[in-house]
Amino acid sequence: MKNTKRRAILVVNGVLLIIIVLWTIPTVGLLVSSVRDRNDIQTSGWWSIIPHQSWVASGEPIAAPPDQTRDQPITINGVTASYDEWRNGVNMGDGTRIVWVGNLRTGRLQLYTQQISMNWNFTLDNYNQVLAGKAFEIQRADGTSTTVQGDDLVGAFLNSLTVAIPSTIIPILIAAFAAYGFAWMKFPGRRIIFIGVVAMLVVPLQIALIPILRDYVNLELNGTFLGIWLAHTGFGLPLATYLLYNYISQLPRDILESAFIDGASHFTIFQRLVLPLSVPALASFAIFQFLWVWNDYLVALIFMGITNRGNQVLTMRIAEMVGSRGQDWHLLTSAAFISMIVPLVVFFALQRYFVRGLMAGSVKG
Repeated sequence: MKNTKRRAILVVNGVLLIIIVLWTIPTVGLLVSSVRDRNDIQTSGWWSIIPHQSWVASGEPIAAPPDQTRDQPITINGVTASYDEWRNGVNMGDGTRIVWVGNLRTGRLQLYTQQISMNWNFTLDNYNQVLAGKAFEIQRADGTSTTVQGDDLVGAFLNSLTVAIPSTIIPILIAAFAAYGFAWMKFPGRRIIFIGVVAMLVVPLQIALIPILRDYVNLELNGTFLGIWLAHTGFGLPLATYLLYNYISQLPRDILESAFIDGASHFTIFQRLVLPLSVPALASFAIFQFLWVWNDYLVALIFMGITNRGNQVLTMRIAEMVGSRGQDWHLLTSAAFISMIVPLVVFFALQRYFVRGLMAGSVKG
């Protein structure tokens, strides 16, 4: 019996370990790619940081044979191949490879040999280019250079914080008041109103975007932080009220009744007893709401618009980068990892409350 139980535990832990590794690999690849050189990320995968056998340049390049044409085979050291094949590299049969570097007239030949190597050419220039917004000089593999304009994501990062923090705190406070009222206060229509709140969970937010946008235009709230705060608050309230109600309704009745006997008001009980006891549920919903708002693109695009770049959030700026710098993976990965930093900090800071909050109200007795 003990051996069977031990094998079951090993199988479960082994499966969980495999899932964790598979789940972590993309994040590790994103982080490694974000600190690699521009040329390295375009010519090799991020896993090249692991020791492996690869072709490594040996010695200085030598001049390529002159007076060659693109449509005629080129013979080098007894091996004949086309110009395009030499550009991609041709194995010489003795464990070496020759690559034609540069154009047909002024190109040079580079000898490569197979060696165990690790590509640890890490740099923070990608983050500087993404965050600083200054002009940078980029060195290409063929030795030429070009100047490109950096992307200033600092303003968008601050805008995302400006949107996410109030859009998390406001619905939590409102939902906590509502959950306490539904759980511990008696008033006409309480059950019907709560059923209506729960029913709103199944209503897709997409169907409300256009009506709300029309009202925002009339009220001149479109493109403002107040407008997007109210939008995220409205969309997040049903789930917040439902989760917090399940938790608050299960608080010990004796504590609240003792406070009522001592003359405490509903507001005093809510402030001094309910809120401190509901920290796990509050933190659990804070994780959900913050991650949703921080990673939101649709609501921000609808209510903030694309014309006012000064109010654009991080997801909108990264989407612009995908369109304008679709080939610059070194910049896209850096911007993506910047957008991941704050959610990771929030989750790890509140993770001890996460499971307790998810289990809120699931066990009665």
